Amino acid sequence: MISLPASVFIVVFTAINIVACLWLMWWTARTRVPAADASDRTTVDGSGKTGHVWDGDLEELNNPLPRWWLGLFIVTVVFGAAYLTFYPGLGNFAGTSGWSSVGAYEEQVARQRASFDAQLASLKGRSLQELANNGNAMAMAKNLFGANCAGCHGSDARGAKGFPNLTDKDWLWGGDEQRLLETIAQGRHGMMPALGSVLGDSGVNEVASYVLSLSGGKAPADWVSAGQQRFQTLCVGCHGADAKGNSMLGAPNLTDDVWLHGGDFDSVRATVTNGRDNQMPAHQDLLGDMKVRLLAAYVLGLNEPQAHAAN
Repeated sequence: MISLPASVFIVVFTAINIVACLWLMWWTARTRVPAADASDRTTVDGSGKTGHVWDGDLEELNNPLPRWWLGLFIVTVVFGAAYLTFYPGLGNFAGTSGWSSVGAYEEQVARQRASFDAQLASLKGRSLQELANNGNAMAMAKNLFGANCAGCHGSDARGAKGFPNLTDKDWLWGGDEQRLLETIAQGRHGMMPALGSVLGDSGVNEVASYVLSLSGGKAPADWVSAGQQRFQTLCVGCHGADAKGNSMLGAPNLTDDVWLHGGDFDSVRATVTNGRDNQMPAHQDLLGDMKVRLLAAYVLGLNEPQAHAAN
């Protein structure tokens, strides 16, 4: 809805243009013969003389428009007037047909939603594995993933720094069906406390060195030895004595050389010093139960490529 002055301006301006077009057609339809010589129908030049002729036989005649051409112009004007009567185009006038781009969009969305809901209803009650083995279900799930998850995890689901790779079977919160459903539906909040003020610079270096050594990384032996002792004091509560993590807490396995925030010394040191705070948003209220199940099945299928090949 536009303001009343703007609407009035549009209506008046459009009406003037239609009238001007009709007048122009009427004016050009007349036969205009120069007064000086009724037999001479060439145009008048700037000095008032008739007879625009070039190369002896090329004349610029002052004839009216051909009837067929004039008819096309008239049809165009009539069509434009009819269009503005039935469809919106004159300011705030909505047109007699009641059509609007917003209404057409909403109608199309409603049809698509009804079709999608019907497909969802046909899949209701199936297990995640059954959904993962269903080609139609996975086609819908792929679109859902692209719209809701690819922004963080990437279109290929391989993640990025700070966002988990969903294809590598390395699960912070567990990768079984129930845990996947919980993660997507309820979200997750993973937090690594900052230890820089507790350990100091030397202590951080030692712990970072020990953590790197767990997955085969190279570090000074004395730093690794000292870091192991500090790890046993401060870190085993979350990561476990064997440093293999705890999926109940979202604590990562530090022995598998899979790194969420980078596995070089500087990145690990930054994690130990400043901590990390990751948030996976909940999708239950946004998507509903069935779409959450489709996404969980899709993520499950990413670790079982053969599932997507089945129909």
